[in-house]
Amino acid sequence: MTEAHHKYDHSEATGSSSWDFQNSFRREKLEQKSPDSKTLQEDSPGVRQRVYECQECGKSFRQKGSLTLHERIHTGQKPFECTHCGKSFRAKGNLVTHQRIHTGEKPYQCKECGKSFSQRGSLAVHERLHTGQKPYECAICQRSFRNQSNLAVHRRVHSGEKPYRCDQCGKAFSQKGSLIVHIRVHTGLKPYACTQCRKSFHTRGNCILHGKIHTGETPYLCGQCGKSFTQRGSLAVHQRSCSQRLTL
Repeated sequence: MTEAHHKYDHSEATGSSSWDFQNSFRREKLEQKSPDSKTLQEDSPGVRQRVYECQECGKSFRQKGSLTLHERIHTGQKPFECTHCGKSFRAKGNLVTHQRIHTGEKPYQCKECGKSFSQRGSLAVHERLHTGQKPYECAICQRSFRNQSNLAVHRRVHSGEKPYRCDQCGKAFSQKGSLIVHIRVHTGLKPYACTQCRKSFHTRGNCILHGKIHTGETPYLCGQCGKSFTQRGSLAVHQRSCSQRLTL
C-alpha cells in the first residue's frame, strides 16, 4: 500500500475531512518539488534571472520566499497564529498587522492632521481626504472614489447585485452595513442614545437628526420664503406647497 493510501486510511479512521487530507498531501507534494521549481530565464540581454515556479498553478516568482508564501494559498497552511484570539495567517506581516487590533498600536500618522492608523494602506486612503485624490473611477458613470472597495460597492448600483441577505425576512442589500442596520428592526436593538433625553435609535444618523430638536438647529433653508427645517425631507415637502402658493 502506498504512503498516500496510508494517509487516506488514517484520515478516515480519525474522522478528518477529505479537505484536510487533500491539503496535507498537496503540501507534501509542493515541498518535495521545491528543488525542481527553480528555472532560469533572461531578465535582460546577457543577464539570467533565477525564477521560482509554483508546481500547482505555474505562477512564477523571483524570490523563493514569495513562492513559499504563495504555495500556502494552495495548501491552506497558516502557520502564524495570534496568541490573543487564535486567528491564523499565511504571512508573518499579516499577523503583525492583525495584532495591532489587540494592542491598539497605530504607527502610521497623517502629517496633515495627526490622525493615526494601524495600517499603511489605511493612511494612504485617509490622505486622499486632504489631497482630494480619487483614483478609482467607475467605467459606467465616471464617478470616482478614494478606495477600491467603495468603487466595488458603487458598481452594485449599476449591476443590481445585492449579496447581503437577511436570514429573517429574505430582504437583500448591496452593502453589509445596510444589512446590519436592517437586522436591528428584527432584534429591536437601538445602540444610539440621545444624550439629552436618552431616546434610542437604530442608526447614528437618526440619532444626530433627533438631536437637532434639542439644539434648535434648522440647517435646511427654503430659498423661496426663508423658512428653515431640521430635516431635508421636511424642507422638500414645504417647498412643494411654497411654490404652489407663490404661483397663485
